[in-house]
Amino acid sequence: MTPTRTPVDTSTSRDLRKIQVRDVTKHFTVAGERFEALGGVSLDVAENEFITVVGPSGCGKSTLMNILAGLDDPTSGTASVDGVEVDGPSPERGVIFQQYALFPWLTVRDNVEFGLKTARVPAEERRARAQHFIDMVGLTDFADSLPKTLSGGMKQRCAIARAYAMNPSILLMDEPFGALDALTRVRMQEQLLETWEQDKRTIMFITHDVDEAAFLASRVVVMAAKPGRIHRIIDVDLPYPRTEQVRLSEEFTAIRNEIWTSVYHQ
Repeated sequence: MTPTRTPVDTSTSRDLRKIQVRDVTKHFTVAGERFEALGGVSLDVAENEFITVVGPSGCGKSTLMNILAGLDDPTSGTASVDGVEVDGPSPERGVIFQQYALFPWLTVRDNVEFGLKTARVPAEERRARAQHFIDMVGLTDFADSLPKTLSGGMKQRCAIARAYAMNPSILLMDEPFGALDALTRVRMQEQLLETWEQDKRTIMFITHDVDEAAFLASRVVVMAAKPGRIHRIIDVDLPYPRTEQVRLSEEFTAIRNEIWTSVYHQ
């Protein structure tokens, strides 16, 4: 049975649209059968906006992010950044996955510098930029440590510093805290927001966690499956910086419940 598709206002009232997705579809062939992963997705994201994307498994969250990252192509429709259609990976779009993807034989500093070295940034500038973001994510005392000596949260902070060091205008984050324990995950959410408030970027953050989606974002994009599509967009009218008091407030609980209902009672 084909689901009823209710039009969703996916536009943003912010001054400048950084990301524009227009009528994007994506089809895969699975076991000889055509599967529609995305069915006509349209979305605007403003410059320096922090949005989260949440929805059930199979709703196309990661597929949408991969298209924006230039790691996959849409079957139809367009994905653009600053008015230019995405046609492949770019250092302008940093990608952070759940797996840390750190080089185990390199120190924190060398991991953060790696992309800069590949881009032939001069050594002095490379060192300074790496140190700036190592300090920003709170790894100053571990700059010369190998990944095997770091906790899961510290490894992910290193991955975030590495992405920031490349000076992308957009960060695409796919379940980056999914493998962390609950307490570390909460601390990483707070750390990420502190980093974002110091050095703004446009962030699209994919998560299965409704509380995480509400705590981080100014808008939460709720997706539905079969085919993947935008079900609702919920504004999170809570002040930044987001603190533990915000997380425990009645306003947060109301927004969190609204998102939960939208995800699990589609």
